[in-house]
Amino acid sequence: MSAAPPSVSSTSCWVVPGKDDLVLTQEATLRRAAFGDAPDIADRELASASGDRCRWLAAVVLGARGRYAAAATLLRPLAHGRDPLLAALAGATFAAHRRQLGGHAAALAADGAALLNASRAGGAPDVDGLDPAGARVDALLGLAADNLGLGRLTAARRLLEVAGAQRRGWRAEVRFGWVSAELALAGGDAKAAVTHAQRAAGLARDRGAARHAIKSDLILGAALAATGEPDARTRAADLVAGALEAAATCRLASLAWPAGLLAADLEPASTGWNRARVTRELYALLPAVDPDGRRLARASPWVPI
Repeated sequence: MSAAPPSVSSTSCWVVPGKDDLVLTQEATLRRAAFGDAPDIADRELASASGDRCRWLAAVVLGARGRYAAAATLLRPLAHGRDPLLAALAGATFAAHRRQLGGHAAALAADGAALLNASRAGGAPDVDGLDPAGARVDALLGLAADNLGLGRLTAARRLLEVAGAQRRGWRAEVRFGWVSAELALAGGDAKAAVTHAQRAAGLARDRGAARHAIKSDLILGAALAATGEPDARTRAADLVAGALEAAATCRLASLAWPAGLLAADLEPASTGWNRARVTRELYALLPAVDPDGRRLARASPWVPI
């Protein structure tokens, strides 16, 4: 991965009087874990997160690790809090975690509420999009992904167009690429999906965003495989194998099992082994999921439980 993202300025953190330096240092560490090159942050750092923004960042990392119950405990009070910006960011994050469990319909309401809160939010521009414009695009892209997962392709396209006209910053650009690629795949246009996924992967690597780069490689791998070209399929297998290893190293359980499913499709000789590993990973993940999330995962056609 490339160099870590720029450190956070003092104006970007909501601080506790008398503890400014401590909170600023903590936020920089959590940002690097959520959006940068150090996702394998120690559990004790997540548990000690103080201040609303730091708790939200901790929830982002917890969700990436598949610890959805712990993430939901942090996100629910933020999503219903008095600050509309944090409420928007927390709502969109909670919706993303529901989607990761196959709960696209359940994510719709959270993304809709996030969009409403973003329209009422204030705040200065932020390098990682933790600002009103970024929160609005997060919610719009979430709504597009929700509709895509539900098979509502026309609605997904319209929401993606609105988000595309408003996107700002690296994180919005990368996520726009993901949803664009997935929508292109759903529409049978594998070559367009490759273009979108390649751009997202390049942006994530330029930013030094490990988690985003891994997910981008998975989407790019799926797009390359869908072209039906032998060389593209070989490249896809290499990308997915690398992403699978990186997800395990970084403890990104939310990406490890989808990577395993792709590997099972791309490596016929080890299909059974990969599918068995996915089953083990999912059953290991379920105890860290809240009851509603477990119900969604068990009912979803996207999650092979």
